Amino acid sequence: MLEEKLDALAQVMAEHTARPFPSGCRGLDIEGQDMVLLDADSYGYAAVVREGPLSEQHRAGLTRLMSVFGKVLPAIDDEYAAEYYTHVRDMAVLAAEIASLREK
Repeated sequence: MLEEKLDALAQVMAEHTARPFPSGCRGLDIEGQDMVLLDADSYGYAAVVREGPLSEQHRAGLTRLMSVFGKVLPAIDDEYAAEYYTHVRDMAVLAAEIASLREK
């Protein structure tokens, strides 16, 4: 199960890097969150999860991201940006699932 999820995460990350960043989100803050940093942080945590178990600091950061997406996604008014960040959220959720599986 873990290997399947890791493969899925690799696929989601590859899809993510193939998509153009929504140009309207450069320099944009939504609900106090810099959208470029949200994207970069999500990808970074996913990359760390692929390498192995998370440190306490990384677990806390990934948990924080989950709450950020709950505030940010409903506030995005551009269709492409909403789709893009939904994909980013899904990547972060999958990373969190993998981290949770490793803790068991």
